[in-house]
Amino acid sequence: MEVIAFSILSTIVLISALCVILARNPVHSVLFLILAFFTSSGLLVLIGAEFLAMLLIVVYVGAVAVLFLFVVMMLDIDFAELKKQFLDYAPFGALVAFVFLAEIAIVAGTMGMERSASFDASPNAETNVEAIGQVMYTDYLLLFQISGVVLLIAMIGAIVLTLRHRPGVKRQSVEKQTGRTREEAIELKDVRPGQGI
Repeated sequence: MEVIAFSILSTIVLISALCVILARNPVHSVLFLILAFFTSSGLLVLIGAEFLAMLLIVVYVGAVAVLFLFVVMMLDIDFAELKKQFLDYAPFGALVAFVFLAEIAIVAGTMGMERSASFDASPNAETNVEAIGQVMYTDYLLLFQISGVVLLIAMIGAIVLTLRHRPGVKRQSVEKQTGRTREEAIELKDVRPGQGI
């Protein structure tokens, strides 16, 4: 079963990696990239490296793919045209979702079986996730927190880079709000009885 699962997942990784390069639509490229990362994490689960699989999904799918989507947003793609073609993309999205669910089922089916290769990082830990967590949150806690701050700064930088000031969009100006006078803020109208403004 492991050989069959490995063959299926590795074929999906190769096909999705080729589609990342060959797709003309950058949104499709990002979706194929997410599929390649997700399938690679399935391969890591098959060899018993659960921590690396979670790390691949959290870091690459959760951070790098989002940054790629920010870059795609900076390319001035006509999103109104993409919204019109939403129903055309629905079968493609359903296919990708089906592949995700099939991969989860394949990996979950092989998890209960005996694995020929597994990593035993520590004799005291049941899984390699527990062993790495014990080391990371005791000996290397400061470095772990510093890396989290670096990732937070990178996320804020990506948001600032993609922020655009479009004409016609109302934005908050703190200087104008705090510096306005009573005459600018209030307008008195003399309303006659029985009539509206």
